[in-house]
Amino acid sequence: MSHDEKPLSEDPRCAEVLAANQEFYEAFETRDLDRMSEIWVHDDRISCVHPGWTALRGWAAVGSSWAALFNGPQHLQFIVTEADVVVVGELAWVNCVENLLAEDGSATIAALNLFERGDGGWRMLAHHGCPVMASPDGFTCCRTLRSDPEFWPCDHTSPVSAPSRSRRISCRRP
Repeated sequence: MSHDEKPLSEDPRCAEVLAANQEFYEAFETRDLDRMSEIWVHDDRISCVHPGWTALRGWAAVGSSWAALFNGPQHLQFIVTEADVVVVGELAWVNCVENLLAEDGSATIAALNLFERGDGGWRMLAHHGCPVMASPDGFTCCRTLRSDPEFWPCDHTSPVSAPSRSRRISCRRP
């Protein structure tokens, strides 16, 4: 880090991006389509992957998906944890964990949110949500991260409770 650079925690852009990220989840939780629309860039560069959905590209498809989700029966509450922000020039991304609470249960989603700074502040370019699945024995490890055990060798003895930062590197060969 050069002497002119601030640690990310002191960089005001970091706080701005986290505020934009929080606005996204508040719009989602309140099912406010106008508010959600204001968060997104409105062009063909954008992309959204809701858990279990194929990739949606462009504002028409992404906006329609939010309308469909908000008009559906399920109301979700988000507890966002482990938000890590990276800011590079006019782009920023947030890796976080969405801890979802619903009437019929809960889920954990690993999310990546990409933002671009423009005249209106930080606007979303992409959202990708992927379910985090625990194995039947309660371990989160290579068996759930990837089916090829040679990719991420694991001794299957280290339980990881979600949400936990250690989930990222929880599997090691003994």
